Amino acid sequence: MKTDFDVIVVGLGHAGCEAALACARMGLSTLGLTLRTDRIALMSCNPAIGGTAKGHLVRELDSLGGEMARVADLTGTHFKTLNESRGPAVRASRVLCDRAAYALEMQKVLSSVSMLKILAGEVAKLLVDTDSRIIGVGLADEEEITAKAVILTTGTFLRGLMHTGDQQQRGGRVGDSPSMLLSNSLNIHGISLGRFKTGTPARLFKDSIRWERCETQPGDLEPKPLSRRTPAEPPGFPCLEQLLCHITYTSTKAHELIRENLHRSPLFQGVIQGRGPRYCPSFEDKVVRFPQRERHQVFLEPEGLNSDLVYPAGLSTSLPVDVQRDFLRSIPGLESVEVARFGYAVEYDYAPPTQLKLSLETRRVSGLYFAGQLNGTSGYEEAAFQGFVAGVNAARSVRNEPAIILGRDEAHGGVLIDELVTHGVDEPFRMLTSRSEHRLHLREGNADLRLAARASQIGIITEEQRAQTERRRAAIRNEIIRCRLSGMAALLRRPENSYASLAAIDASRPSLPRGITDEVETEIKYEGYIAQQTRAAQRRNDGWDDWRIPENFSFAGLRGLSTEASEKLEKFRPLTVGQARRIPGVTAAAISLVLIHLKRHPSRAQRVSPLGERESCG
Repeated sequence: MKTDFDVIVVGLGHAGCEAALACARMGLSTLGLTLRTDRIALMSCNPAIGGTAKGHLVRELDSLGGEMARVADLTGTHFKTLNESRGPAVRASRVLCDRAAYALEMQKVLSSVSMLKILAGEVAKLLVDTDSRIIGVGLADEEEITAKAVILTTGTFLRGLMHTGDQQQRGGRVGDSPSMLLSNSLNIHGISLGRFKTGTPARLFKDSIRWERCETQPGDLEPKPLSRRTPAEPPGFPCLEQLLCHITYTSTKAHELIRENLHRSPLFQGVIQGRGPRYCPSFEDKVVRFPQRERHQVFLEPEGLNSDLVYPAGLSTSLPVDVQRDFLRSIPGLESVEVARFGYAVEYDYAPPTQLKLSLETRRVSGLYFAGQLNGTSGYEEAAFQGFVAGVNAARSVRNEPAIILGRDEAHGGVLIDELVTHGVDEPFRMLTSRSEHRLHLREGNADLRLAARASQIGIITEEQRAQTERRRAAIRNEIIRCRLSGMAALLRRPENSYASLAAIDASRPSLPRGITDEVETEIKYEGYIAQQTRAAQRRNDGWDDWRIPENFSFAGLRGLSTEASEKLEKFRPLTVGQARRIPGVTAAAISLVLIHLKRHPSRAQRVSPLGERESCG
């Protein structure tokens, strides 16, 4: 059957943009469907990219061929390295962006890709054949568009419902209608849905803020780009004028106002049914959960060079507007603040990600992929990484190529997807470096080096980018050898030099870019710790992830397996023995039985090579 497109991407937020670009850049005819083309890549909440673990994801995405890091660099107005005084595993980059410029730049990128077409429309249903294979989508106007693969990146729009006090309004965000029809189609095709909620703070007029009452927070003196494709030196970088951020704190009066008005909160009165994010709680949630805290930090972040608005990070709320106005004006610096738009919460449908394969393809409908908040995650960065992986694997499926599955030892993105698919979520999921057993190895600074082979396998990055990565790898390797031969490595590892730079103790060192010396210092100083962590992780894994389980393997027919283990394994359908071990409730005894069966039937068992190709174990 002739199809209209190879791939359809539904939704063009951060996940959808990366998915559509990946497919189109891999040479597939791609359609991006969105409710409004002028709202593509809009930053619905905070105007920033990166942060702890999130910066890692963005750099990994950039190394594989994604676009988010480069666009953030082009539109960044405040570059900050977080946790700079702490260990390399948790150091992270965060870029405050010009909100309008970010969306326009990403839209410009999308429009420049020849294999990508953008269309406005609401998807009402999935088109699925009798073999449970996706064949396209149906729009609300009854038009049908066919495709070989479909990627859903619906964000907060599936039956979106916004709350401000006792006021409710249908929508995925202010100014945008929800998608009301697609949830029913998902249910019809066996996809179960749950309900989550997220929130956003008020937007403040910057001229009404008393800035002298707030602490200034400048960006880095020597800002570093997120993308390896961005020139790291002036005058090419930074690209835009840099802005100051400010910090203030909530007050005792603000906390009293919250407690006095909890009876008017839709969150605490049970009006909002969806579970909210633990790591990004609303202001009222903070006051209730941490009653011993006298104040909470608030970051005042300008939304852009030509914007009159300021984003008060840390004050997400769904309280009535009169309460919001009162508690805002009780905060130092905001005594006379004027509000451009009040905060609100939004409830939306999500699909528990245990219904997915590690490729992000659904188990129920082949050729159908999910990414972003639809999978129960929070954050632009988590969404973008999933979108890219879903796009790559949808494209490879159309080309009859095996899916690319990133290991937990390869990328934080691999940890992200494994956690979602194997463990599932009971609240909006946020990536944390502490989730990774390989976090000393999975640093921001070496993302391009550890993912170079994967990037070549995917085929989006250019030959020059590949060559640049190999030149950087060689420079780091040569400098480490020089340091070892000269005795500098031993000096760097001394306790008294824990915070010393290579330049401070080695005046004879060659002049090298900071990106090279930073990696050299980290590799030398933390060599023992990295090796120790790697050995510990290997003991926990012991090669389990190398044992692939055939997709048609019958756990139900495995003699000796308990009913509980059999049901869990049949439900999750793990691809490897390692993934099976990480499923909650699956015992070591159950894993032993599976492994014994695979070893007894070597023609059915397969080992997985470092790049994911299958090898027979027989």
